[in-house]
Amino acid sequence: MSSNDSVQKTIKVALLLCLVCSIVVSGAAVLLKPVQQANKALDRKTNILAAAGIETKGQDIDALFHQFTPKVVDLDSGVYTTEINAETYDQRKAAKDPKLSDALSDDQDIASINRRERFATVYLLEKEGQLERVIIPVHGYGLWSTLYGFLALEGDANTVAGLGFYSHAETPGLGGEVDNPRWKAKWVGKQVLGQQGQVQIELVKSVDPNDPEAKHKVDALSGATLTSNGVENLLHFWLGEKGFGPYLANLRAGDV
Repeated sequence: MSSNDSVQKTIKVALLLCLVCSIVVSGAAVLLKPVQQANKALDRKTNILAAAGIETKGQDIDALFHQFTPKVVDLDSGVYTTEINAETYDQRKAAKDPKLSDALSDDQDIASINRRERFATVYLLEKEGQLERVIIPVHGYGLWSTLYGFLALEGDANTVAGLGFYSHAETPGLGGEVDNPRWKAKWVGKQVLGQQGQVQIELVKSVDPNDPEAKHKVDALSGATLTSNGVENLLHFWLGEKGFGPYLANLRAGDV
């Protein structure tokens, strides 16, 4: 057998092996996709429940989440739309689609997100016909990454019931302290709006409990100024006119 025959056979075997491996990997990806999607949906539900202050440990997440009603909001008008299915709408994907989002000017883009989706999904918790919680998705840039999370407001659409981030790459022990339960607990009961209806929530070095404006202030993350600034900026954006501001105003007025 010539050396050329040996080389050809080696190449054929290598190509066949690559083909088989490609088929196996592709098949596994297809088979695992439903599982991955289910896990992603479960994680989203868990984080929404956590932001709303609902204990999830040892509980049936789907059963707990069944209490919530998801609705899609037209951010420009601040009213609900039935044109988009809340169960299948991918807000993060929409933010990258020029057909479903708008570019932000430098002045508007205080959260450093570049584009804002035109529609967003909110989650309502109601009991006996009364709104108890409204959970809104928020995101914005910190020091190293975009933080994605949920802000829960009481039925008055002004009092914070909880805040949590489910995706970020901030520095562990510094900006990563956005995950610390003790820091997240500081947000509960804070008021996001001032007397004139302006977004007034802010992060400061240390909140003075005797400060009459303390209800609008939260301790910043120690040693993580840029992450703290990012959290404040993203909240000001999503609670403002380009975010959920029109919707929350309609909610407080009973117009949605």
